[in-house]
Amino acid sequence: MNHLSFARPQPSEIGERLRAEVREFIDGWHGNRHGAAAFSGFDPAFSEALGKRGWIGMGFPKRYGGGGYGLAERLVVLEELLAVRAPVFAHAVAERQSGPLLLRFGSERQREEIVPRIAAGTCYFCIGLSEPDSGSDLASVRTRATKVDGGWRVNGSKIWTSSAHRTHYMVLLCRTAPASEVRQAGLSQFLVDMKTPGVTCRSIVNIAGDDDFNEVHFEDVFLPDDALIGVEGQGWQQVTSELTFERSGPDRFMSHMGAVEEFVTALRQQPSAEGARTVGRLVAHLSTLRRMSRSIATMITEEQDAALHAALLKDLGTCFEQEIPETLRLVLPTEPEPGSDDGYSAALANVILHAPSCTIRGGTKEVLRGIVAKSLGLR
Repeated sequence: MNHLSFARPQPSEIGERLRAEVREFIDGWHGNRHGAAAFSGFDPAFSEALGKRGWIGMGFPKRYGGGGYGLAERLVVLEELLAVRAPVFAHAVAERQSGPLLLRFGSERQREEIVPRIAAGTCYFCIGLSEPDSGSDLASVRTRATKVDGGWRVNGSKIWTSSAHRTHYMVLLCRTAPASEVRQAGLSQFLVDMKTPGVTCRSIVNIAGDDDFNEVHFEDVFLPDDALIGVEGQGWQQVTSELTFERSGPDRFMSHMGAVEEFVTALRQQPSAEGARTVGRLVAHLSTLRRMSRSIATMITEEQDAALHAALLKDLGTCFEQEIPETLRLVLPTEPEPGSDDGYSAALANVILHAPSCTIRGGTKEVLRGIVAKSLGLR
């Protein structure tokens, strides 16, 4: 079987020139820098500054505000931003998956009105998938959109919706037809303005004290006909294609690099053979995951089905990120302390508190491994 063969990523001279430009830009940035955690910093000014440089939506067509680059160039920029824990989360979801979703399945009005704003770094998205009491069973969606005159009436709830309280739009997965033997049938996606009457958010504070998560309620929310994304009843197929983008990027294995960097800094003060082996092991894992991510970008560019490869990468990335705290503690038994003046102690506390969420975001380990097993004919 060749199910798990990865394409060879193509080098990009343009991308390497961009790398130097991004590093120069970051060195001169005087806005908010998030600190120990990568990808989760929310800074609208930073996102807009990136948009003005043409570094958001780099793979979008130029007619919709994109830079006309390829995914390889986008990964170069994202790698550099993640490496310094730049605050990219305001625009990240919109650029990573919502923009590509609208470009592929959205109406011309949706593309013309929204995609250029995403590329400008001024339009933010959240994703309405998970629901209360449903666990990881996405096919059990109960939020319902009922056809009414001129549009749809939506009732239901979503949970664990990142940044719903500060985004402009949600891509909402609803049931638009009664459940049948094919559980994934009868689902559709909608574009929801978060200011629509009847939409309310309740923040959920996590163990790290952050309030990124939300529970979102829809009570008789009216959505016009042109809020439908793509074709009614094709929501499952659209979601799975969207998840390939969500699961395959460097944000799935680089969000704890701040702790690794602080570890290396601390290790210089007390070097050891065990410390050197640990650094080598982490770098080897990171290099492999990076190669896989860039390979998937090549596959997407060539319009190959990369859903299986993305699931595998996300699972391996989750394992890597969750192993980092304990791997580091075995070498330097520093007491983790949030907010400590000791950079390594503060960074270690940060990743310990955030590591459990790696299992959930973008799909649990069980779901991802089920995808791999099914693709290999093992279930």
